Amino acid sequence: MDVERLKWSWGLAERIGDEAALHFYSTLFLANPEVREMFPIGMAGQRDKLLSALGHIVSHVDSTDELVQFLKQLGRDHRRFGVTPEHFPAVGEALIATLAHFLDDQWTEELAQDWAAAFGVVAGVMNDAATEAGQNSPPWWDAEVVGHERRAFDVAVLQVKPYYRLPYLPGQSRAVQCHLRPRQWRYLSPANAPRPDGTIDLHVRHVAGGQVSAAIVHSLRVGDVLRLGAAVGRRLTLNPNSRSDLLMLAGGTGLAPLKAIVEQVAAEGGRRRVHLYLGARTERDLYDLKAMSQLTYELPWLRIVPTVSDDPHAQDLAIGSVVDIALHHDSWLNHEIYVCGSEAMVMGSVNTLVQHGVAPDQIRYESFQRPVE
Repeated sequence: MDVERLKWSWGLAERIGDEAALHFYSTLFLANPEVREMFPIGMAGQRDKLLSALGHIVSHVDSTDELVQFLKQLGRDHRRFGVTPEHFPAVGEALIATLAHFLDDQWTEELAQDWAAAFGVVAGVMNDAATEAGQNSPPWWDAEVVGHERRAFDVAVLQVKPYYRLPYLPGQSRAVQCHLRPRQWRYLSPANAPRPDGTIDLHVRHVAGGQVSAAIVHSLRVGDVLRLGAAVGRRLTLNPNSRSDLLMLAGGTGLAPLKAIVEQVAAEGGRRRVHLYLGARTERDLYDLKAMSQLTYELPWLRIVPTVSDDPHAQDLAIGSVVDIALHHDSWLNHEIYVCGSEAMVMGSVNTLVQHGVAPDQIRYESFQRPVE
């Protein structure tokens, strides 16, 4: 298998973008019509995820350890779609047919062999991981909505109770499907550390164009049932090898996983100080400020600093971006730093921190590279 040849050929196909993804799914569904019901009705977002996942695999094809971990997570996560070992050959055939179609006269027998070998490795790792996960956990968890509170026009705080134990680490996220939007999933992070009663809090903002988030915020009711995928992600979980104090930067509902980590620190005895900066556009957007402020009375090692970026009339609140306000207060060079929010907020905050002398390995944040849905 020639790695450079794989990268070169994928580069050609990737430039075609959505057309290549459309051809792939059309080929897959025509040859295997029974597979179509595993996917949402609207496929635009699905095509983007396919290209993203394939691009990630090809770009890391010579970084064995990182790629294997990504593929294992992909295999475990795909169980919630009902993927079985019998589906992999069909996917491989559709992928190779798509590449051959768009590379046209640049497609060779050597390339066909390279891609067949590469896909064989990918399928093997994913299938082995899925099989191993199936010995210890179900492909998904159903959870009843036992609480649904609108905190703002576009934000709801839910409490759900899974029918059976759902393991996760504070800071991880999981795909969530609502019966009102079948076969569509959105990643959400529990806003609490695991509890004895198994209940989980979810903070959901209706994002523009987000069908799942719209249904959850505006239409979901107590008694409804959500379907939850397996927990994913380790980048935002508490570093078990560190005892440093923590700086946390939260943008909007990015507060959820950081709040869960605060609870974990409390459960471990509160042996380090936590400085949590809550960022929002306006004072109304600080949807969980009352609950977080109450925590500061209960946890003396926790400091909360609410900030707004676009509300000059806000009283007793810091005005500006959450990262700029935090850096105005301290350099944070001896702290472990957690950042969660929109992609723009996270990457902007990370870049600003590094520009101010913070070492990149001090900063923990989600990469936004999600397994294909």
